[in-house]
Amino acid sequence: MRPTLLALLLSSLLSTAALAQTPPPPPPGGPAGGPPPGAPGPQRYSLEQALSDQAQLHTIAFSGLAFLTGDFANDTFLPPGKVSDYFGFQYMRDIDTASGGHQGAFLTRIAHAMLALLTPEQRTLLIELARLQQPEVRRFAERRLPLIQAFRQQLDGRPLSGPGALSQAAVMKYSAELYELDGKLAYQRAKVMAHIVRSLDAQQRQALARMKFGDSRTWPNAPEVLDKRQFSHDVHVLVMTYASEMFSWAAGSLEADVYFCPERHGMYFGGFGMKTAPAIGRPDYAISTALTGDSGQALLALLTPEQRGALTELPAAQRADLAEIVRLRRQIASELRKLLNGEPADQAKVLAASRRYGELDGRLSWRYGMAFARIQASLSPPQRAQLARLRPPSGPGEPKGPFIYSEPVRNLSVGDSGFLFSR
Repeated sequence: MRPTLLALLLSSLLSTAALAQTPPPPPPGGPAGGPPPGAPGPQRYSLEQALSDQAQLHTIAFSGLAFLTGDFANDTFLPPGKVSDYFGFQYMRDIDTASGGHQGAFLTRIAHAMLALLTPEQRTLLIELARLQQPEVRRFAERRLPLIQAFRQQLDGRPLSGPGALSQAAVMKYSAELYELDGKLAYQRAKVMAHIVRSLDAQQRQALARMKFGDSRTWPNAPEVLDKRQFSHDVHVLVMTYASEMFSWAAGSLEADVYFCPERHGMYFGGFGMKTAPAIGRPDYAISTALTGDSGQALLALLTPEQRGALTELPAAQRADLAEIVRLRRQIASELRKLLNGEPADQAKVLAASRRYGELDGRLSWRYGMAFARIQASLSPPQRAQLARLRPPSGPGEPKGPFIYSEPVRNLSVGDSGFLFSR
């Protein structure tokens, strides 16, 4: 009899002894640990590029534009794939040789292909995982809201220092707790996905090998095999996320798992709402890869030298934190990837590294929020008018927030944010 999902998560089923006889499928197209297979020769995206001062400055400025011209509802938008993102999907999206990675149908295509490849029993494990994690995944989104609200309150006139100002220590502590939950979700996902990947039979492995990481032209256009009437929309979104990430994890590499895009940190200021929300429900919509850089440069050009300095000082100030984030992501991703090899992974290490990761992202976010508040306090009326014109216009069918991830919600309850401010 197949063990229940809960037993799978809590037992030693995924230990070396239990699965040593079933080697993981080799990554298609290249050795494990090397550059992610399918990557084009001169890579357009890399971790080095994401960490560069220019990419960071333009991305921070883009977030500033979104924050200064947006609202709380827009700030709440977050793509579901930004949670527990240690499975290589973002890199696969960014380096797709077919240039399809930023189209709405990209995730759907690979998720359908993977789900069609799995047996009903294997698919059931993903559905059970989604049902288990859905309350915690929603709690993660809800726990972001007090932080978003606090950054808005700081922007709207709180003191920039001293009593009443946003507390860096409080933001870091709260963010650490949020990221610990993220680490727990990642560990659970990795255990179940590793079990499924290692249980693939020879025919499934051959089908998997024909689908290349970084080249969506090799993916079959498989029909949807799930009956969505059997579960909620939130559970369906999670199953699709797991299926797409299971492919990128199995077919990718550690380097792909560690990678992040420049927008990955400080995700409280509406950048995703301005850039990604228009793609919701539009599978043929292509998200502009130039929007972040171009809009960030436009904001910098609009500011005075003094205002611009609030942003240009940030890349150097955060350089050490970003370097530590890379080390932490590598530590977490390495621990999770052990499960693909049938080795036990240390959950305590994943959670401890996740907490520290959260502290660092909290510090980055606090710096961004305070910089945006300084700029807001000094904008002239003509600058405010120019800022409004820089924001891309909303389309007629664009969803309106507030959001839980990418889903609009009504009657959203936000807890008190007072504990995040200095007394």
